[in-house]
Amino acid sequence: MEEIWRRLETCHATVYFAPEAGPGYATEGLKGFWMGYFASRSAALGAVPADVVTATFYNFAPARVARALPDAWAYCSPEAALAARLDVVDRSLRRILGGLVAEPSTAEAAALARRAVDAAPRAGRPLFAAHAAVPVPDEPHLALWWAATALREFRGDGHIAALLDAGLDGCEANVVAVALGASPQAQRDHRGWTRTEWAAATDRLRERGWLTADGTLTAEGRRRRRAIEAATERLAAPALAALGPADTGRLDACLRPLVRRIVDADAIPFPNAMGLPRPELDG
Repeated sequence: MEEIWRRLETCHATVYFAPEAGPGYATEGLKGFWMGYFASRSAALGAVPADVVTATFYNFAPARVARALPDAWAYCSPEAALAARLDVVDRSLRRILGGLVAEPSTAEAAALARRAVDAAPRAGRPLFAAHAAVPVPDEPHLALWWAATALREFRGDGHIAALLDAGLDGCEANVVAVALGASPQAQRDHRGWTRTEWAAATDRLRERGWLTADGTLTAEGRRRRRAIEAATERLAAPALAALGPADTGRLDACLRPLVRRIVDADAIPFPNAMGLPRPELDG
């Protein structure tokens, strides 16, 4: 089941690395990568303040979010940010996927993924509920991206709950991801934490037995990390339950050629700040 989440995330995450993003957001008055990122991803929530985005995104330093929001809303409405994001997705996916955007399997994947979105519970899933409420685009490749976006936020909301239950704050979660090798060494800068904040989080994790003196994960740290991932999987399961095994398998099959094209085009770097592993495409 974990592999299908990797495929959905791969379909969604092209938006963060697309060269079309910078000019697309700048046209709406958004200044720089991070203002475009925070405004476009949080726009489904409305013109919310920085604290709401810090809470719902979880692993970004509050200061980084505050440099983008609420200033972004003085330049661009949430509705315009959503429209700009969808335009970036449309242009980038057409470039990456070529003729696959018009394949019947892409439309089938969109229909199946939309069924999962429609059936998934909203309670306790703020980012998922917000993105699921965004109007569904007409074009199949965009409808699929819409569904993949909502579903990845569903899983992400559950992952945050698992991190909270494990007692990991946003900075500590990043430190653990780097220690595991799931995220790059540049993760501190990617997420906006200062050296002092990162060092303090590292010290806290050592004191709690998660990290060794040289910053690698202890056996206990690895066990706790596996428990977080297992909890994330359990909490994500309701999103695909409505499809059943056969249709979930069919969704997986329909996603494979799209994901292969995205990976072959180097549209997403591995490793990456999201901690997304390279999807398995053999077999």
